[in-house]
Amino acid sequence: MLARHGQAAITDSGVHGRAVVDKVLAGAAIVEAVHPVAAAALRRRLHPVVFGARQAVFTEGEPGDRLYIIKSGKVKIGRRFPGGRQHLLTILGPSDMFGELSVFDPGPRTSSATTITKVRAVWMDRDGLRAWIADRPEIGEQLLQMLARRLRRTTDTLVDHSGTDVPGRVARQLLVLAHRFGAGEGDTLRVTHDLTQEEIAQLAGAGREATHRALHDFANRGWIRLETNAVVILHPDRLAQPRRTHRPPT
Repeated sequence: MLARHGQAAITDSGVHGRAVVDKVLAGAAIVEAVHPVAAAALRRRLHPVVFGARQAVFTEGEPGDRLYIIKSGKVKIGRRFPGGRQHLLTILGPSDMFGELSVFDPGPRTSSATTITKVRAVWMDRDGLRAWIADRPEIGEQLLQMLARRLRRTTDTLVDHSGTDVPGRVARQLLVLAHRFGAGEGDTLRVTHDLTQEEIAQLAGAGREATHRALHDFANRGWIRLETNAVVILHPDRLAQPRRTHRPPT
């Protein structure tokens, strides 16, 4: 059973100190182009927390007033559609922020956030963010730009799902994961995603069996190598080819 923030999360006091938080903030979109004094003020408003692997941070439909910035680990953001089918919107890692919409809109959460691995994070509530923005009005514009970029990515994903076949969508998600979590190994790229095939299917907006066939077709072609919780991309240029080349042989 998934435990939630108020139940099983523990604070991270003193384990990863100010230097770690500063490093995380330096890469977070919320402080891009923000004066160091404003970043320091933000740091003072943040509270550390630790979540275990596969733990619910918050659930779609429940009230919320906190945003989170990841220090380490991975979090999946998803929505449940009518009929119970789960769709994953994105996978987040260090320096990524989530839950910020509830800070601006007091309505119920529009998505669920669940850890994939153990996660260290920091959080700030609605009052803390508003006080920070009141002290530094330019931060409001920064947040609007960040939300606009996120909306653009969501629109791109919707277009991709409506106009691309399953192998093409799976290939695109592998490249997205590689951009976010990939590490070079000679001429190859190792992507430690920590996802199940079901979760990869949810990211691609596809069924598990169709996703399984696409992944193994890519492996048989020599484009990727499948490993537990990871994929090694041998030919990223092949994955990036037009969707017609991804279709498995009949």
